[in-house]
Amino acid sequence: MISDLFSLTVLVGILSSGIRLATPYLFVSIGETFSQLSGVLNLGVEGQMLLSAFAAFYVAINTGNLWLGLLTAMIVGALMGLAMAFVTVNLHAQQGISGIGFYMFGLGMSNLLFQRMVGTVETVQGFPTIDIPLLSKIPIFGNIFFSQNILVYLAFLLVPVAWFVLNKTTLGLKIRAVGENPESADSLGISVSSIRYFTIILGGTLSGLGGASLSIALLNVFQQNLTAGLGFIAVALVYFGGWRPWGVLAGALLFSMVNALQLWIQVLGIPIAAEFAVMMPYILTIVVLVLSVSKVRTPSALTKPFKREG
Repeated sequence: MISDLFSLTVLVGILSSGIRLATPYLFVSIGETFSQLSGVLNLGVEGQMLLSAFAAFYVAINTGNLWLGLLTAMIVGALMGLAMAFVTVNLHAQQGISGIGFYMFGLGMSNLLFQRMVGTVETVQGFPTIDIPLLSKIPIFGNIFFSQNILVYLAFLLVPVAWFVLNKTTLGLKIRAVGENPESADSLGISVSSIRYFTIILGGTLSGLGGASLSIALLNVFQQNLTAGLGFIAVALVYFGGWRPWGVLAGALLFSMVNALQLWIQVLGIPIAAEFAVMMPYILTIVVLVLSVSKVRTPSALTKPFKREG
């Protein structure tokens, strides 16, 4: 019954699940925020997530070492970011098209590797829950916020770190300058190419973390098309958050809570069509894009290649 959704146990479960499910959104969206603020739209993050998720899962099930799997995922994401940087910065490729190309590559390659190297659905013992001393004992709130795995804590810690870097450091100033007016930044001695390489590779590394968080921390399994559009939602969250880490956090929580809600609707057997419940996060993506894109100012040089004069 719908009234079951309003019981304390279910509400705590939805909120706890929502916090946990926000993890991949945060990793990928924060990385994409850095990339877009420097002027590069990377639509290939979904492919980066998929290939990294497989790499983390494969290494974890064969070595039993989750941290090695996590490191492998970060390296795979960084390498795909490096390739994306070369295509967009050096070859001046159209960013949207090249991003879709990287997405298709990640999707196809992860499917191929899974079929050839694993073949059947297997599970891995993911990162365990870590109870924060004292805080995890707080009634209701302790279970929601302070009884999660290590990647959840890292994802939420990343938000204030990203805010500080972007707003309080010279590096952040350079990133924003390159994304607003690369010609002026170049005239001041800032290497536009180096900044964009850095942000795209950083974004790829964080996308790798996001993929790994799915396969060895949240779902503890890998299957074809594991991300199911999550990477594209993460890109939308950057627009929703107005290229601000705290805004991205708000958007990530909104989407993850909706996702948690639709999962609990199915678990409780509430008479709502399962297909409609699954569509809820994607419907919200469309609504958010319609309402937010026209109200925020995008970085002036976003998607525009930079060619140094002379």
